[in-house]
Amino acid sequence: MWFYWAIKNVVLMNKIVASIKIYPEDVIISKDQLKEAVGKALPVEASLYKIEEDPIAFGLVALIAHIVLPETGGDELNKIEEILRKVNGVSEVETLLVRRI
Repeated sequence: MWFYWAIKNVVLMNKIVASIKIYPEDVIISKDQLKEAVGKALPVEASLYKIEEDPIAFGLVALIAHIVLPETGGDELNKIEEILRKVNGVSEVETLLVRRI
């Protein structure tokens, strides 16, 4: 009985890492302020692992946010994308990769 309980809890505690590309609205938007705003906008169950900068063209730099989420089998990734789209200064959001950890 205990063995079953332990395996059941391990299965329920899976997490995923989503790599999400965040495009700023304009070149004049501060990357540091955008990074801070993205970190603050995430819900409690999601945590920001790291943010990388990805130069696009002519001074425009996109951010790639690696976000750790619990794997609930629902639409948690869609909710995160919607939250990030509402951040001030964000033009578009694109999910690049989702993997289980």
